[in-house]
Amino acid sequence: MKEIVAIIRPNKMTRTKEVLATLGFPAMTAWRVLGRGKQKGLAGEVSFEVRDEAMEHGRTMKYIPKRLISLVVEDEDVMLVVGAIIKVNRTGEIGDGRVFVCPVEDAVRIRTQERSVSAIS
Repeated sequence: MKEIVAIIRPNKMTRTKEVLATLGFPAMTAWRVLGRGKQKGLAGEVSFEVRDEAMEHGRTMKYIPKRLISLVVEDEDVMLVVGAIIKVNRTGEIGDGRVFVCPVEDAVRIRTQERSVSAIS
């Protein structure tokens, strides 16, 4: 099993969720997060007016609003899920996000105590 963690643009969240559900992966955890990459938070990346106190050095924001999603899938589904996330979220512009794939040693469904793949399906 693998955990797929993706940091994406907020305006891509709904479409990402729809595509993953269509592919058979409706279960995920999502958070509203703030962050910035190597570009140090380019202000032009957001579609709202940025207050002066949120800016550093005039052109960059301290942090950019993003969405972080996490889901655990079977090993054979990793490429399908990662590919779908990339396809939906890739604009070719700075700020498209990142996808991380992490090993999962075990999973336990609390209600039934099912383990491993049974706990995530």
